[in-house]
Amino acid sequence: MTQHEASATSARHSAAHPLRWRILGFLGVAQLMLILDVTVVAIALPHMGTDLGLSRAALTWTVSAYTLTFGGLMLLGGRIADLIGARRVVLAGLLLFTVASLVTGLAQSSMMLLSGRVAQGVGAALLSPAALSLVVTLFDGDERSRALGVWSALGGGGAALGVLLGGLLTAGPGWPWVFYVNVPIGLGILAALVRMLPRQTTPVPGGRLDVLGALLVTASSGAMIYLLVNAGDHGWLTGANAGLVVLAAVGYAAFVARQKTARSPLMDVALLVRRPVATGTFLILMATALMIAVFFLGTFYFQHANGYGALHTGLLFLPVALATMLGAQLTGRVLARWGARRLAVAGLIVAAIGMAVPALWMYPAVVVIGVAIAAAGTGALFVVASATALGQVAPHESGIASGIVSTFHEFGASLGAAVISSVAAASLADNTLGGFTNGFVVAAVAAGVAAVVAALLTPGRTTKAT
Repeated sequence: MTQHEASATSARHSAAHPLRWRILGFLGVAQLMLILDVTVVAIALPHMGTDLGLSRAALTWTVSAYTLTFGGLMLLGGRIADLIGARRVVLAGLLLFTVASLVTGLAQSSMMLLSGRVAQGVGAALLSPAALSLVVTLFDGDERSRALGVWSALGGGGAALGVLLGGLLTAGPGWPWVFYVNVPIGLGILAALVRMLPRQTTPVPGGRLDVLGALLVTASSGAMIYLLVNAGDHGWLTGANAGLVVLAAVGYAAFVARQKTARSPLMDVALLVRRPVATGTFLILMATALMIAVFFLGTFYFQHANGYGALHTGLLFLPVALATMLGAQLTGRVLARWGARRLAVAGLIVAAIGMAVPALWMYPAVVVIGVAIAAAGTGALFVVASATALGQVAPHESGIASGIVSTFHEFGASLGAAVISSVAAASLADNTLGGFTNGFVVAAVAAGVAAVVAALLTPGRTTKAT
């Protein structure tokens, strides 16, 4: 038997793995944990701040440290999976994420808390792309499409579910259980996957890790997030901020240069200048930034300004979760008929209107209605972003394009939390409503400006790449 025939036989064997659907279930729950850990923390933030004496900046970094590390190292995690095998990387990433969750739950200081969140992000960056690689390997044909559909559904529903789950856990056993709950689930999944995952690996011969590239893009993004977080306390137009802008710009330029010269680059930067991929990354960045900004604002408005408990706040976000999923579902049904441009613009306009409602009238019921409207718009954006970025790339480019979109998803979460925290700094520090109003105004304006950009940037009817 030739090497090609052996590879084909191995591929068919993997696709026909008898436990493939069960494996998908366990990998799906693991991925759900990673997605939940972006938004499940939002409800717990006021309680964490009180118990640990956290500053506003530390509260913001509790979200951004995880998403920044997750997004910045995700492409590197995918590359490691290619080099040493997805099975090993999935197990290592899951173990690291589980241990880091325990450490974060035990935190007694901001340093311990943020260190745990960074470690969680590293584990997630290893686990997520390697798990997706296994899903692609284990399934073939129509089954692969069905499996990827299940995988994609976890992202939209998971983010919304996290807020409700965070309320239940924080109101019940306490905020540390937002992290502790990952431990028994993670260990259970780990034990199951050790037994079920196929042991065959197909490492890339002669491949290398572009660690420098990963550090450059993560450090540059970190400088920008640091600038945005600190601006709420020290002002926007300062010499330090100007220096951080220059530092980030130089870092991003160095990253692009590195990707063009590295033997095994993390990213094909040429993809980013293609109109569909550029549009998709812009839309996913805006969708995630707006979603996290609203969760951040809503959480502190209900708990800090109105004195609502965590469970009450979580339940108020239930219609927001339903609106997110409804927006995504309806958009998926009409995308082919209406086209990406119309739906992208419509989604951003709906989001802008929803954000403007609480900005005009800051009252609990009105805030819920406005945020739910905005959530329907952002839910639509998630679908349009993925379809636009991935629908017009050649098959051999789909993996890296998907990685780029996922990376910008996490960066959007970091950006949204940082900007909105600084804009609403006054209200987060005391009981005034001015900062919350300003936050919703900024979010509404950002969504409106993004709608104009989307109208100019988004391609019309899609044409398949070859």
